[in-house]
Amino acid sequence: MRPVVVSRRPFERRYYIGISVAFLALVFWTFARTFYLQPLFGTPALPLLLNIHGAVMTGWVILLVVQSSLIAAHRVRWHRRLGWFGIVWAGLVVMLGSVTTVNAAAREVRHHTAFASSQVLITGLDLIQMVFFAVLVAAAVWFRNRSDYHKRLMLLTIVCMLPDALARLPVSFMTNQLILVGLYGFVVVSVAIDTLRNRRLHPVFGWGGAIVLGTFNIALYAMRRPEWIAFGKRVLG
Repeated sequence: MRPVVVSRRPFERRYYIGISVAFLALVFWTFARTFYLQPLFGTPALPLLLNIHGAVMTGWVILLVVQSSLIAAHRVRWHRRLGWFGIVWAGLVVMLGSVTTVNAAAREVRHHTAFASSQVLITGLDLIQMVFFAVLVAAAVWFRNRSDYHKRLMLLTIVCMLPDALARLPVSFMTNQLILVGLYGFVVVSVAIDTLRNRRLHPVFGWGGAIVLGTFNIALYAMRRPEWIAFGKRVLG
């Protein structure tokens, strides 16, 4: 009698859709008061640049959901066609993400506000996130014919956006340490589920996860240093 082989594909398809939908829900919850439902909450209207930035970032998260859904529906051809559009959209994400954070920091520094130092720190971290995002998307495009690499690289792009979502949660107790805990939790849980299901640690999750988290830890330590804050203020001022 031949052993029964249980396909892991249905689970993986649901898993990637679930993660992308959960991230979309987190983003909506985080920015509901200030962006999505701003008129309902009566919060101040955002400048045009921030509205464009929010629309571009939202578009990327929605694209993740759509692309995962297309694979689950066996629409591989549509997934690949939309992927070329996604490359252009990823460029917009990097451009708008970088411009927005630098503009915000420059405004605080030039006006010598109390938030200038923290904004310089945030800008450094955001720029590193954008670099990693660009590298991960480029690698995913390179490995577009290796689905096992491609989908895991795209999953890791969420790590590059997760800190901003966690930092803006409508709670009073969020700290840099808790943001790191959230990042670690996302990566560790994702890697653990994937490893247990496939009975091996995939290289993308092994090397990619370690490099991303390691770099975030080093960057957070380095960019809290007075030397970096002073350098950032000189550049942005």
